[in-house]
Amino acid sequence: MVREFVIAGHGNLEKVRKMLAEKPDLLNATYAWTETDHETAIHAAAQVGSVPVATYLLEKGAPLEICTAAMLGRREEVEKRIREDRKNINSTGAHGIPLLPHAAWSGDLELVQYLLRNGAKTGSSSALHNAVTRGYCDLVVWLVENASPDLSSKNFQGKTPLLVAIETKQETVAQFLRKRGAKE
Repeated sequence: MVREFVIAGHGNLEKVRKMLAEKPDLLNATYAWTETDHETAIHAAAQVGSVPVATYLLEKGAPLEICTAAMLGRREEVEKRIREDRKNINSTGAHGIPLLPHAAWSGDLELVQYLLRNGAKTGSSSALHNAVTRGYCDLVVWLVENASPDLSSKNFQGKTPLLVAIETKQETVAQFLRKRGAKE
C-alpha cells in the first residue's frame, strides 16, 4: 500500500486524496525502492514537479523539505535553509536528485541563479530537462549559457531536451538549442 501511495504521489492527486482519507498514516510513509533509495509521496511529487500533490500533502502535515520548497519556488525558505547550514546546497531528494532540478520545476530564474552562485554543482542537465518540459524559455537560455548542462543528455523517457522542445512545439527553445549544437 505504501508503494501504491508513493507512486500516486508522482501526480495522481485524486488517488492520493482517496488513499490518505482511508489511511492517514500513509502521509509520511516511506517506501524503500532499494536499500539506499527511499521515497515518500511528497518526495515523489517534488521530483516530478507536481505542485497540486505537494501542496495537498503539505496542507495535511507532510514536512516541507528543501527540495520540495525549491520545486514550489519558495525562494525565501530555500535561502533561509542554506544560510542556516551551507551543506543544504548539496541536498538531494528522491533517487538522489539534486536541488537544482527541483528548483527548475518552479521556473524561478532567481532561485536557480542563487543556487548556482552559492555552490550547487550538480543537476544542471536535469534542470535543463525540467525547464524545457515546462516551457520556461528564459530559464532554458540561462541554464545553457551559465550552467554547462549536457545538451545530449536524455530524460527518463530517453529524450534529449531538443526532442522534448520539438514534441511540445516550443519553436523558440528548439531553435535556441539547435544553435547551441543540440541534437535530437
